[in-house]
Amino acid sequence: MNNSVGNTARLIWAGLRALLVLTVVCGVVYPLAVTGVAQGLFNDKANGSQITAGGKAVGSELIGQRYDLPLRKGEETPAPDLRWFQPRPSNGLGVNSANTRYELILSGATNRSGDNEDLVKWVTDAKAAVVKDNSVGGYQVRPADVPAEAVTSSGSGLDPQISPEYAQLQIHRVAARNKLGLDQVEKLVEGHTDGRILGFVGEPTVNVLQLNIALKELIAKS
Repeated sequence: MNNSVGNTARLIWAGLRALLVLTVVCGVVYPLAVTGVAQGLFNDKANGSQITAGGKAVGSELIGQRYDLPLRKGEETPAPDLRWFQPRPSNGLGVNSANTRYELILSGATNRSGDNEDLVKWVTDAKAAVVKDNSVGGYQVRPADVPAEAVTSSGSGLDPQISPEYAQLQIHRVAARNKLGLDQVEKLVEGHTDGRILGFVGEPTVNVLQLNIALKELIAKS
């Protein structure tokens, strides 16, 4: 009996020692080591690839944001703030027309079949809105000029980038709304267009948040 109790006690003590060692190693030492390496070598990525403006974090370069007007009485969804470059559509992007706060609600893709009636209506309405919003005096957008990403959301619904083509389509409207020269806004888009990774991977993109921050600075100077 005593031998059995002694063996049980030794097993319990061995288990407690293993628990203590593994808790220290896996729960303290390892997380601190990983955090230290991440902060030392990949500080920006480890902290969420934050974008700052005016000394404040206004979002992440990896997550899209919307730029809408305040919701008016009777409206179910806010209207886009047409002073700013608009991102891909999504039902779940955080509302942020002034780049001073960021709210992530939920995200979702335009994942319907090609002949789905709801999808056809969404795309048709979205294309008509893009044509209307971006057609200004002396510049008329044709439906054929509207890229697919302007009327459909991505798989995550959180894409932070648009194509240079969609950015170019918005230049006339942004310039007119902010009383800027067309050449000024064109240079802004060109300066914020990222090429293919390693010169051949992916497609050129424009980060909408970074572009709108630069636009806000240009407006302030003007």
